[in-house]
Amino acid sequence: MHQYLFHIGNFPIRTYGLVLCLSIILATGVGCFLAKADRKGYEKHLPDLGICCGIAGLLGARLWDVFFFDWEYYHDHLTELLNVWQGGMAIQGGVVAGVLAGILYCRKHKLDTIHLMDVLAPAIVLGQSLGRCANLLNGDAFGAPTGTSFGILYPATTLAHRVYGEQPLWPAEVWEGQLDLVIFALLLMFRTTRHAKGQCFALYAMLYSLVRFGLEFLRGDYTEKVLSLFTSAQTTSLLVFIAAGACFIILGVRSKKKRPAA
Repeated sequence: MHQYLFHIGNFPIRTYGLVLCLSIILATGVGCFLAKADRKGYEKHLPDLGICCGIAGLLGARLWDVFFFDWEYYHDHLTELLNVWQGGMAIQGGVVAGVLAGILYCRKHKLDTIHLMDVLAPAIVLGQSLGRCANLLNGDAFGAPTGTSFGILYPATTLAHRVYGEQPLWPAEVWEGQLDLVIFALLLMFRTTRHAKGQCFALYAMLYSLVRFGLEFLRGDYTEKVLSLFTSAQTTSLLVFIAAGACFIILGVRSKKKRPAA
């Protein structure tokens, strides 16, 4: 686990930022491949769309974490709002901001927004998987103590070590990254089936929300409960799962009604 690759003078080159940039580049590349295979000519928009959504996603992930999870600290330390290397990037905020930026881009260029969201859903979750690699290298988004000899031991320079010391912690971010790859494969498989427009993206939202809800029970960085029931991330995941599930069913029913009888 290396937080720093090297230094240029006193300026550190952090693996966290490098891997996050790599995740955006690779997700955009995979999205371009998927769009090209879709044969609607949307692939020419992917470089600009990737930059637009990537920047919006990074900003949204940071602000989501600051305002929903750490505002008690940051309202007294406003100069540290963008210090992402301290830990504090919420994937849910990144997805929301990135998708909103993508919708605005599609409307400006008159693209079929829902169809493109379906096409790019696998690329989005692939980017999330690589983003969790960045969390592991940075020692944030960590798990709670396992209470056994099993778990990850973080270096003394990480936030995880400052919180829990030498205790082995659940590899929550590692498992999330791996399950994101499973979702990536499932979405590619789903894309080969006959489905209604919008269902692929709805399935992505459902599967990721399910994974995030379950893994939150192992997380150790944010443990405060909303109404003494679930964490903020679990509450969001539950609401998104219900909304996405309803959309998935409604879209499927409407699609069947529109299909001509055999």
